[in-house]
Amino acid sequence: MSRSDRLTLVAGGAGFIGSHLCRMLLDAGERVVCLDNMQTSRASNLAALLSHENFEFVQADITAPLPSAIVSRTRQYHRIYNLACAASPPRYQADPEHTMLTNVVGTNYLLRLAEASGARFLLTSTSEVYGDPEMHPQREDYRGNVSCTGPRACYDEGKRAAETLTFDFARNGRADVRVARIFNTYGPNMDPDDGRVVSNVICQALSGNPITIYGDGSQTRSFCYVTDTAEALRRLMEVDEIGLEPVNIGNPRELTVRELVDLVVKMMGRPAEVRNAPLPVDDPRRRKPNIDRAKALLGWEPATELEAGIQATMNWFANELGEDVVVTATVDDLDRHRRKRPATSDIVREAATG
Repeated sequence: MSRSDRLTLVAGGAGFIGSHLCRMLLDAGERVVCLDNMQTSRASNLAALLSHENFEFVQADITAPLPSAIVSRTRQYHRIYNLACAASPPRYQADPEHTMLTNVVGTNYLLRLAEASGARFLLTSTSEVYGDPEMHPQREDYRGNVSCTGPRACYDEGKRAAETLTFDFARNGRADVRVARIFNTYGPNMDPDDGRVVSNVICQALSGNPITIYGDGSQTRSFCYVTDTAEALRRLMEVDEIGLEPVNIGNPRELTVRELVDLVVKMMGRPAEVRNAPLPVDDPRRRKPNIDRAKALLGWEPATELEAGIQATMNWFANELGEDVVVTATVDDLDRHRRKRPATSDIVREAATG
């Protein structure tokens, strides 16, 4: 098969990280097929991709058998990325059954496609497999402290099961696999309403609303800019010697949620009210990756400083919420200037008609 006939499948490619990965692969000359059910992805993420001659979008849910638009070209796939799953706690807890099935049933369908095609397969797992960790920072050999019955278990345990399935395929010689454990990622293309800490803090600050801190804000996170995460995934897919071990992908710079809030407020240039809310059940107290394995295997580490990434993200959210929004805007101003999101079918139709 010639290089021009080879396809790269990105499940979840219309999502936050997936859309950046698709763009990166297209820029590298790949022919990309994006598979997404649009449950939590944003149609506007597709608008920037559909005009590219080497990009194709297929709307389908990987909890069901893959559609003919995918399986009819099985022999053409040489790379399969699985980024399909809601990643923010409010979104994945909204339909926990679907979250679990996406991680297990969906991964199974994609692994079988990889087996049939001979494609290399990459699963995007998560730092949530470490739960509320007792090891700090977290290394890949740490087995985690995870509740299998709590409200986050549909995601945490779903990803753990997806890793098990992926490595079992590899151990049985059925697929060439990679597993990335992604830590907190932020940047453009995030949904303002997705409920994650960076988007919450920035959008509340832009709107002039009180900024919500869950608990006392002493819990820590590490934040990796989205293009750094996408580049790590691309490198992980292409490295040849990997072994049956996952790879942490994240930024080892650790800060408290309160420190993140203080940074955003400082960059806004005006004071903001802060309100505390109860800490969610099973919320991790500390989260920081050990990325020695990524450095050694991929020659990768984050290149974007937090301050630069936060500034770029703030600028993107300000534009997303309305080009004429200023730091003194009210919630009503933001609602009035918020751009209407077109339906996915409208974007596809517009692209087809030119």
